[in-house]
Amino acid sequence: MNRRAFIAGVVSVLGVPLAGEAQQPGKVPRVGFLGPRSRSDGTPYLDAFLQGLRELGWVEGQNIAIEYRFAEGRLDRLAALAAELVRLKVDVILAASTPPAVAAKSATSTIPIVMATSADPVELGLVASLARPGGNVTGLSFSVALDVVGKELELLKETVPKVRRVAVLWNPANPGNTLAMKTLRNTARSLSVQLQLLEARSPNEFEAAFAAMAREGAGALLVVPDSIFGLHRARLQDLAAKSRLPAMYGLREHTEAGGLMSYAVDLRDSFRRSATYVDKILKGAKPADLPVEQPTKFKLVINLKTAKALGLTIPQSVLLRADEVLQ
Repeated sequence: MNRRAFIAGVVSVLGVPLAGEAQQPGKVPRVGFLGPRSRSDGTPYLDAFLQGLRELGWVEGQNIAIEYRFAEGRLDRLAALAAELVRLKVDVILAASTPPAVAAKSATSTIPIVMATSADPVELGLVASLARPGGNVTGLSFSVALDVVGKELELLKETVPKVRRVAVLWNPANPGNTLAMKTLRNTARSLSVQLQLLEARSPNEFEAAFAAMAREGAGALLVVPDSIFGLHRARLQDLAAKSRLPAMYGLREHTEAGGLMSYAVDLRDSFRRSATYVDKILKGAKPADLPVEQPTKFKLVINLKTAKALGLTIPQSVLLRADEVLQ
């Protein structure tokens, strides 16, 4: 008996599969990656996912294949892209955010789906519960992170204490945004802040939204996380700067692009951790038996250059809580 056959026999007896051993001999498992943005724009998160796979012994092009599908910021394309992955009979689908997770779940009830990040999956009907998903979906939940939008409003109010009216830019086509609005309304009442809710499903609606902010006298801006806003973050930041609006974002990349502040889940960490779910499923685990995890890392990032341009002094109480300050 050769060495590989011997090892395989021992593994079989012990019931412990090696990376890829749950697959049929000679078959390279295929993962479908379903993202709402473009591949280039999502590179940091994709890289984190691939790194997570490598740490677990999976190397793209060697013992695992990945089918990429990106909506290029058009959420209405996700259903068709998810259907493509189902037709390809991939072994598992990695849904990069809430809209892809919803689209994938609508496309299949049998192929395992791993959420890299998602709004409350119980509320959205993606899983029965966090502890016992009960279907073909598992991964990382944004349930706790929904409370983060309330924290974002609190930090924005603390940074601009005299603000009474805050414009909120959100995409109603994103199911996660709809859930986040409930938290924002509750927080606004507790802070005695009036919200000006402005919808934007595409960048073509940005100009009108900022014109409405000016007409209604908004004193600050909160942008709810969404792939459309992330993909067009430079344009959003330019409009916010021209309107001289202190803005809080739910994605770090906005602050890197010149936004004033962001308070957000560490998405790179979430994508890296999502690889663990893919690994377990490829080794034979069922999504129904894998509890959904909550995000654990949140970061406050402040751009002092932008604050200076706005003539805004960031309170020391806020600066002391910053995880990173961009000069």
